[in-house]
Amino acid sequence: MPGQMPVAPGTNPDQSFFDDLSGEVGDKGFLVTSTEDLFNWARTGSLWWMTFGLACCAVEMIHVNMPRYDMERFGVAPRASPRQSDVMIVAGTLCNKMAPALRRVYDQMSNPKYVISMGSCANGGGYYHYSYSVVRGCDRIVPVDIYVPGCPPTAEALLYGVMQLQRKIRRTGTIER
Repeated sequence: MPGQMPVAPGTNPDQSFFDDLSGEVGDKGFLVTSTEDLFNWARTGSLWWMTFGLACCAVEMIHVNMPRYDMERFGVAPRASPRQSDVMIVAGTLCNKMAPALRRVYDQMSNPKYVISMGSCANGGGYYHYSYSVVRGCDRIVPVDIYVPGCPPTAEALLYGVMQLQRKIRRTGTIER
């Protein structure tokens, strides 16, 4: 075309435009931020949880999956394998003999992984706090993201804890974690 500089074979005529655009986007971070938001949105809408029901709280954990509360409407579904799970819900009294199994299952989960401690016994030993065989909180074995109080906590409390975890994922992201 008249008025244009000839282009050498094997070069891109718009390379300077793409270099400027790449520099501007790299400085402002638009692509990284929007990609991270997309990942966080996808993660909060598809949390797969693994049950680690140890005592009475496991009954309330079952209730939250029934039609009255229907946790799947929030994008949270149960899975039987730790390799398919993002979230572990520890519900009940954790004994010393069960602690290595809890850690092993946690280590089998893929990253990013989250833990919800459900009930007084999982949070801090509960009624059995001074027993020789009870771990005084599952946070001594695995890192806990959300604590749900109660003895046993209601299904609504667990559902609220799951929604708090979704807010935490949106707020903190997974890249910094």
